[in-house]
Amino acid sequence: MQIGTYQISPPLALAPMAGVTDKPFRMLCKQLGAGLAVSEMTHSDPRLWKTRKSQQRMDHVGEPDPISVQIAGTEPWQLAEAARFNVDHGAQIIDINMGCPAKKVCHAWAGSALMRDEVLVGKILEAVVKAVNVPVTLKTRTGWARAHRNGVAVARIAEASGIAALAVHGRTREDLYQGEAEYDTIAEIRAAVSLPLWVNGDIDSPQKAAEVMRRTGADGVMIGRAAQGRPWIFREVAHFLQTGQLLAAPNRQETAGVLLGHLRALYEFYGPEQGLRIARKHLGWYAGQQGESTQFRARVNDAQDITHQYRLAEQHFAQCENVPANKPSRAA
Repeated sequence: MQIGTYQISPPLALAPMAGVTDKPFRMLCKQLGAGLAVSEMTHSDPRLWKTRKSQQRMDHVGEPDPISVQIAGTEPWQLAEAARFNVDHGAQIIDINMGCPAKKVCHAWAGSALMRDEVLVGKILEAVVKAVNVPVTLKTRTGWARAHRNGVAVARIAEASGIAALAVHGRTREDLYQGEAEYDTIAEIRAAVSLPLWVNGDIDSPQKAAEVMRRTGADGVMIGRAAQGRPWIFREVAHFLQTGQLLAAPNRQETAGVLLGHLRALYEFYGPEQGLRIARKHLGWYAGQQGESTQFRARVNDAQDITHQYRLAEQHFAQCENVPANKPSRAA
């Protein structure tokens, strides 16, 4: 899949998810087979760029190419400025968020709320494309509401504006994450434009990825929630798309190695206090994927420092030989 000068191989992307696709998780997913990993959305308001959260989201040091950064906002000039700022700070692809259904985002007329105003959509896309010399991509939904599925119209605006690639989540904003993804609507979008197209929504297995690509004609698959606690899904999908065969799931030893490496990366990136808190949700997702008990989740959530949390995870997941044993210090 080609986005500007970047060849995305395999054509598998980690979907941008607030509070999830931070630098440690993006790098892990790329190591495990994702061809592209899009950052958490960064706000276009420059007053927020100096906050600790924004600074962490703009940290791309050591991240493999291409670095894709998602921006969100409502004002064309402000989004253009945010695009320039992020390119100056390492972004190689700028992604515009018109797909987030969260109330706090939509109430500010950002995210998927923008799909209600197609004129504004065009102004934003043209402003951002003109502002930077890197590819600009767009993430949308199939429409604002079930009665207003204007994904095809927005896709045509995107193509006319110079957008380099389009990702479509197969639901309207009204649907949030409920019900089944509308792959037929995405197939209509595919037929309407020649843009490189990512299909997103409910893709949770290699077989589902292959079927959805066949059904929609999409060029690539974007995976979000299914990667939580299962980052190796990307190599599983890539292997199936290439060979038609299922790759064996990682054994407990490898799962433990991935988990413990992820914990160490979180502790190093965020520091002991914030790292402890952020690791809890990832531990819960890993445990859920392994069918682990709620008692384990309760224990790691109650851990008061990263050494204790890491030790509990190691004991629970790594009951085998040759698992990385370099535990973090309290001053990590």
